[in-house]
Amino acid sequence: MKTKDPKSKIIFLSTFPPTQCGIATYTEDSINAINKVYGKSIECEICELTDKVANDQKSAYILHPKNKDEYKKTALQINKDNAVKLIHIQHEFGLFGGEYGNYLIDFLNANNKPITFTFHSVIPRPNEKLKNFVKLLISYSSSTFVMTNQSKKNLIEDYGINHENIVCVHHGTHIVEYENTIKAKQKFNLGNRIVLSTFGLLGEGKNIETGLKALPKIVEQFPNVLYLIIGKTHPNNIINNIDEYRNHLESLVNDLNLKKNVLFINQYLEVNELLNYLKATDVYLFTSKDPNQAVSGTFSYAMSCSCPIVATKIPHTIEVLSPDTGILVDIKNAEQFANATIKLLLDPKLRESMALNAFEKTRKTSWENVAIKHIITYQKITDELTAAKFMYPPIKMDHQKNMTTALGMIQFSKISEPDITSGYTLDDNARALISMCLHYQLKEDINDIYYINTYMNFIERCQQPGGSFINYVDEFNTIDPKNDTVNLEDSNARAIWALGMLVSLKSTLIPPSAINKATTCVLKALNWTETVSSPRSIGFIIKGLFLFNTVDPSSRINEIIDKLATRLSKNYNDHAIKNWNWFENYLTYANSILSESMLYAYLATDKLIYKNITIQSFDFLLSKMFINGEFKVISNNGWHHKGAIPYKYGEQPIDVSYTIQTLDLFYKTFNDPLYKKLMKVAFNWFLGQNHLNQIMYDPITGGCYDGLEKENVNLNQGAESTICYLTARLLMEKNIISESNVIKLQSNKDNLVYKLI
Repeated sequence: MKTKDPKSKIIFLSTFPPTQCGIATYTEDSINAINKVYGKSIECEICELTDKVANDQKSAYILHPKNKDEYKKTALQINKDNAVKLIHIQHEFGLFGGEYGNYLIDFLNANNKPITFTFHSVIPRPNEKLKNFVKLLISYSSSTFVMTNQSKKNLIEDYGINHENIVCVHHGTHIVEYENTIKAKQKFNLGNRIVLSTFGLLGEGKNIETGLKALPKIVEQFPNVLYLIIGKTHPNNIINNIDEYRNHLESLVNDLNLKKNVLFINQYLEVNELLNYLKATDVYLFTSKDPNQAVSGTFSYAMSCSCPIVATKIPHTIEVLSPDTGILVDIKNAEQFANATIKLLLDPKLRESMALNAFEKTRKTSWENVAIKHIITYQKITDELTAAKFMYPPIKMDHQKNMTTALGMIQFSKISEPDITSGYTLDDNARALISMCLHYQLKEDINDIYYINTYMNFIERCQQPGGSFINYVDEFNTIDPKNDTVNLEDSNARAIWALGMLVSLKSTLIPPSAINKATTCVLKALNWTETVSSPRSIGFIIKGLFLFNTVDPSSRINEIIDKLATRLSKNYNDHAIKNWNWFENYLTYANSILSESMLYAYLATDKLIYKNITIQSFDFLLSKMFINGEFKVISNNGWHHKGAIPYKYGEQPIDVSYTIQTLDLFYKTFNDPLYKKLMKVAFNWFLGQNHLNQIMYDPITGGCYDGLEKENVNLNQGAESTICYLTARLLMEKNIISESNVIKLQSNKDNLVYKLI
């Protein structure tokens, strides 16, 4: 029996909860993200900086930071574990004992593992002693992380560090489901209040008093303002059980007569509750008074929750906050805070625009994306982490269901909110039927039946007396006039594919009424299918008819498959030349369906000519999409024309999904492990193995982003992209579960063929 490969360990040297500080939280979020994305092959452990050891201590190692002798001793303990491949030190000068925290040198000298740092503070214009100490620390590693470009600049210019050894990875943020403040406020019964907020462990550095001093002028114009001051006081600021700073703030509230407009939430909130408060915030006030503060997690989290922000000018806010996401003000300037906040409160459209821009800007800094960038750097530090494998996210049909009304699946969304004004399409409901059928096969969830019936009814609603289908239906269930001006072959053909998929599940518990409707629709459309000339339409139809024929084989349907495959073969023979074995003079979208349909035609007819074209064309396509072990989607920005240099950017989930589906059939048919390997490589595109190293799915909704561009991800989660991702994810799951999901089917020549159903 094959044993699992042991996981590689990464040790984080840092404070850690229950210690309450920003670095402890940062470390916990970093570890959770790496476990979420790479937990299949990587295990993160903590070497905790603390002098308090709890009875339920979960950290693998403990280092008492003020005890110099502990440093060497702890390093030697870690050295004994051969599974440890790297140590990541979260560095802040105050965390370690000695001058500038120089006890850490004893740990570094005794350690024999690769090292990297994250510098949470980079002090500008250092004295010579500090400069030399930082250079000494960094000399122990080939790469050092910082979280702002300004920190990177400081290390280069003020400390003389080689820029090639510095990696800027911005502070991570939690992915949240986008919602407007009206909806978010309902969770806290704040619907009638204008909400301002600030959060974090309280201390003088937060400078909350500036926000309070700005409040009277704001209240004059907006009496229903409520300023939420969220967070406990930092433990280091409570001396002899006296919380002087909070007492000072509460006195200030009384002096300014603001009791009705200020609410202290004196708790260390769980992440989800904190994020919900931020989503309910109309304007976030960032009041820090430290001009050298390199980075702020509170500021990052507020942006990620789509908060319009008024912020003091520190390196982090100056670098990140642009005029389209917030307003910068001078430190301690209450008048500027008041004026900027009033400006935003007077302009709801500006706030909404800023909220969307902030939300979109911070998706690239999600903890999942931060984890990916960390692992990429780790792999450059040590080749013992090159085998890191992605974890597959849970299958979540939530967004597909949320996009579905009683009529069918809505076409587009604004971020993750369904846009009912975009109406419905046959295309999307056919795809939705396919993904829900796959989900039913995998989970046997009786709740899927409702959605299967909904999508089936929509397809039936679109079928015309002659057997063909319309594609566009508006939000009021009215036929859209553009059905008369747009070529509908592809959408009609996808409907045949979806109907064939449903019919192929006849032996399951799906109600016979749905199967009968699908059967009737296919038979009614047969005459139309014979007239199709578009290559991709032919491909979808062949796939659908093959699936249909697995239940009650029909010689007529086999004849149609053969007729269409002959037509597609002619396309191939007319266009294929040396080094261009393809059906057209260009590669566009859904290319793999052409090779896949030829394989289905071979399985249906046993004609070797179809098999030859199948293999030649698919080998050619794979050579254009898998280059040097990396998967690259054919760009929709100009496509890939014969004899021309292909465009690089503009990648859509539909092509990733179709490629995976075709690879799946090729693997089941020819049993070549290369196809299975390429399936995994292609699916990793969704998980972050793309040119931006960003995830393409939304772990909260289960939806998928609409496109990968040169410098950004299109965050809208429309029907097409979401269904294509889910279809691919379901196929990967079926392969993971067991090869026993592959059943043998009898071909018309009594040859055994394989197909996943």
